[in-house]
Amino acid sequence: MNAHPIAPSPAQDALALVGRILLAVLFIPAGFGKLTGFAGTVGYIGSVGLPLPQVGAALAIVVELGLGLALLVGFKTRLAALVLAVFTLAASFFFHNYWAVPADKAMVQQLMFMKNVAIAGGLLAFVAFGAGRFSVDRR
Repeated sequence: MNAHPIAPSPAQDALALVGRILLAVLFIPAGFGKLTGFAGTVGYIGSVGLPLPQVGAALAIVVELGLGLALLVGFKTRLAALVLAVFTLAASFFFHNYWAVPADKAMVQQLMFMKNVAIAGGLLAFVAFGAGRFSVDRR
């Protein structure tokens, strides 16, 4: 086995940057929306029966906004992507539980659930391979 991995190409680094931007574009506005609509977020979290909805809303803001920004600039990318992936999967089970909703709502919820699973997969690729050259991590 080669002890020295092949360096990523400039195209791979550019694609990693674009991938981080596209993923961050989902999390940053969502976190900002939760921050500016905190009461509504707390109400929504409470409506699914989760305990301590204020704490959950604050946690969601920190994860989505804070770690979304970290992912965007490529700071502590592997850790940020891992936490975002776990958060995304956990949120899917509570907020897109298609198996427990009426049949007329199941298709949309299943689509949202699977979209989140795919997003988590993309985030795990950043956990595995890092942010690329165009990142704070590489500076």
